[in-house]
Amino acid sequence: MSLKQPAADAEFNLTATAFHILLALGDGERHGYAIMQVVAQDTEGRVRLGPGTLYRTIREMLQAGLIIESDERPDPALDDERRRYYRLTAAGKRVAQAEVARLQQLIALAQAKPLLQGP
Repeated sequence: MSLKQPAADAEFNLTATAFHILLALGDGERHGYAIMQVVAQDTEGRVRLGPGTLYRTIREMLQAGLIIESDERPDPALDDERRRYYRLTAAGKRVAQAEVARLQQLIALAQAKPLLQGP
């Protein structure tokens, strides 16, 4: 599923991968491999992003304006110059917040259903 931009950026339909990337970048800018590590750590290994999935989704998120490539670089002695760093845009933050609100509503709906009541 690709990201499509509707009239309001807070209405993006995110893939789970895109949402995990937004969450990983919510703590600050990171390079691709660091994003993969954070997602694996945050999900206790249940979600592992492969390079193809990660970079395809990053490319879509860049095109949609949810993230941008950062111009700032760490000290070259501490980093590989080939790495690209990414950070959230204001639109990316709004989309992540909207997705959290949507998921909260979905959880409330699920909790109200008999399916989750009792044994």
